[in-house]
Amino acid sequence: MIITNNMNLPSPFVSLAQRDYVFEPNEYRVTSLLKGVRETILERRHDKEIERDVSDMVWLLFGTAVHGILEKHQEAGHELKEERIKVPFCNYILSGQFDLYSDETKIVTDYKTASVWKIIFGDFEDWRRQTLIYCYMLRKIGFDAQGGEIVAFLKDHSKRDAKIKADYPKFPVHTVKFKFTEADFVECEEWLTARFAEVAEAEKLADEDLPICTPEERFNSGDKFAVMKKGRKTALRVLDSMEEAEKWKSDNSGDEIQVRPGEDKKCADYCSACEFCNYYLERRSAENAGNETV
Repeated sequence: MIITNNMNLPSPFVSLAQRDYVFEPNEYRVTSLLKGVRETILERRHDKEIERDVSDMVWLLFGTAVHGILEKHQEAGHELKEERIKVPFCNYILSGQFDLYSDETKIVTDYKTASVWKIIFGDFEDWRRQTLIYCYMLRKIGFDAQGGEIVAFLKDHSKRDAKIKADYPKFPVHTVKFKFTEADFVECEEWLTARFAEVAEAEKLADEDLPICTPEERFNSGDKFAVMKKGRKTALRVLDSMEEAEKWKSDNSGDEIQVRPGEDKKCADYCSACEFCNYYLERRSAENAGNETV
């Protein structure tokens, strides 16, 4: 990856950003497998061409700095800290690095930076999957890992909102715990087998033929359905489904229902390989053309 510094930030920021991961043949990180297969393959293929500015990596660097501070903690005899483990899986190597594992509690701990909205919405499936895979890998090399724990540092936490909003996180650090069963580990192995099968097929395809990331993987906001009236530019009502829109139109008024595609929030803002993705480029081009005709 090419790191730029358009805002002329201090050199330590650049040095920290340049501590990049080198992609190894047939080796995939847990974090890569949790992304869409298209994103994962494009990142590997175009690693030497992808360009990011340090200013766009501030929170990533903040997370790295937090890890650096925590690394100074001396682990106890029953703990593993900042360990990268690799296990063979199918024809690949599965690679993962967790922040801490205690053989006393049987829990994997990972530190993350996050938004308060992730806590408010309770959207923890990616965290659960990641720590489950780490536990699965630890069990493969002889440890009796049984649970996961995410310690999240909330970068946009507000003391004021914490005092007045009932569903708001009370502190700028929030812990989420997961307990895993034997059935979870069976499902994990099935998920990994299916994911690596997808990867193996995708590796044979040209960039433009790679499977499109799912709406969930693209952080798609969901299509909206606008009830329109001829001669009026703004919608009479915007609803979340075609059924709701049709019912509203039937019960009230309107001439047609306009489908407004959901926004792919990850594509432009969080996918480093978007400029090499024909889905993103075509959609951006269509949106720009639509804006020009308004």
